[in-house]
Amino acid sequence: MTVCIRSATAEDAPDVARLCWAYRDLLLSRSSDFPDMVEFYYGADSYADLINDLPRIHARPKGDILLATVDSKVIGCAMYYPFEIKGVTEIKRVFVDQTARGTGAGSALLRATMQAAQTDGYTRVVLDTVTTLTEAIALYGRVGFQPCAPYYETNPDFMPYLRFFDHPL
Repeated sequence: MTVCIRSATAEDAPDVARLCWAYRDLLLSRSSDFPDMVEFYYGADSYADLINDLPRIHARPKGDILLATVDSKVIGCAMYYPFEIKGVTEIKRVFVDQTARGTGAGSALLRATMQAAQTDGYTRVVLDTVTTLTEAIALYGRVGFQPCAPYYETNPDFMPYLRFFDHPL
């Protein structure tokens, strides 16, 4: 199984939306300890609006939506965009379809996203996740991300469930 990474096009919008909704479903399935946090960040209506706005949020030349494909089938995504600190980008919504986990697609997406961000002039990448996404936390460690202090403010009640990571480029 050969995983290919490429930038999303307008025609990929349905696949990007499908993956983002699957990501949200995974978060919901693993959020029994913190359902209020998931609803706060991923409420259905606001999340639908966000998905529709992803092409603008992650627009070139300072961001991108990358897709992992196998035999032309879209199996994963990762996105980045400028963070509020100069030279820093944030990676969002790294997700690989359940049927393609273990193929190396997650690692390939992260590495390609970091390479693209570096090419775009970024010197540091940050990302966050929730404590229950243990596979994601392990993946970030394998790719070389290190835990870091929170890089945005959030409800203090949410902090026990969040993990923050960064990586120099």
